[in-house]
Amino acid sequence: MSIANELHESSLHDGHDHSHHHGYDHDHHGLFHVHTSAKHMKKAFFLTLFILLIEILGGILSHSLALLSDAGHVVTDVAAIGLSWFALHVAMRPSNEKMTYGYYRTGILAALLNAVMLILITLWIIYEAINRFTHPVAVQSGWMIVSAAVGLGMNLYLGFGMRDDEDLNVKSAFLHMMGDAAASAGVIIAGIILMFTHLTFVDPLLSLLIAVMIAFGAVRILRQTIIILLEGTPVGIDFQKVVQAIQAISCVEDVHDVHVWSIASGRNALSCHIVLDGRVTIQESQSVLRAIEHTLVHMGIAHVTIQTEDSGHPHEAKTLCQGHEDTLQKDAHLHHEGEISH
Repeated sequence: MSIANELHESSLHDGHDHSHHHGYDHDHHGLFHVHTSAKHMKKAFFLTLFILLIEILGGILSHSLALLSDAGHVVTDVAAIGLSWFALHVAMRPSNEKMTYGYYRTGILAALLNAVMLILITLWIIYEAINRFTHPVAVQSGWMIVSAAVGLGMNLYLGFGMRDDEDLNVKSAFLHMMGDAAASAGVIIAGIILMFTHLTFVDPLLSLLIAVMIAFGAVRILRQTIIILLEGTPVGIDFQKVVQAIQAISCVEDVHDVHVWSIASGRNALSCHIVLDGRVTIQESQSVLRAIEHTLVHMGIAHVTIQTEDSGHPHEAKTLCQGHEDTLQKDAHLHHEGEISH
């Protein structure tokens, strides 16, 4: 049985149809997804701007730090969502000779800035809350409740509209919306308590709780963006399972120098070297490569670059790169000098 036939038989057993072209399908899906995400961000931007105006007005009229804190959070929402909206448009620009991966990482930079802004606003809320504990301010609970109720309704509407989107910037915006909704609900409860008890410490106490909630979301987004920028293994990808899946492909004798990273959120990539029998033809090696691509696309990795080698390759047979590039460069330099000497 030929290698191509052997791989085809293997594909029949794994329950997937190899006849479709994953690259084209995923590219079209990605483009549609970016347009959909941009539409979500546009709506979120203008409605969040409306929430901001309502909460600033309500915070001034009610003298509520909790409401003003949430308005301060919404300021970062407006800036972050606007930046993310811009980033999604930039991401749709095609790749070129200077930006061979395109502009997808623009969205990651926007998410990083978003997280940093959230951390800064958290520090501001904590500072203001401490001042309110030592210098209490009377709060007009009626305005506080009405303004927070508007914010709650708008944030729930926006949040549930984008909850299933996989883009990191939209996920970030979803966290903002849900965080704002929870904060608005808390402000309403605090307003009701203040209306009947006049316990002034409730307002700054709620502000601190809002700050903690914001901080958790910011750290989560910050961690994800740092992993992507450092080209770490994407969240949800099991490195060892990926290696084992490649090794399980018929005719693959070994795999080494494996790298798995994210170009941007949801756009995972892999490069590796595979060892084949030196007698394998180019046509047969293509069947091996297609089988690996098919396997990996079902593991969430759509962009795959594979170098085929025989058992005489000069690299260490380790799945993780051990800095052999320096050795290869040195060998190439010595080889070049040898040619010159001759």
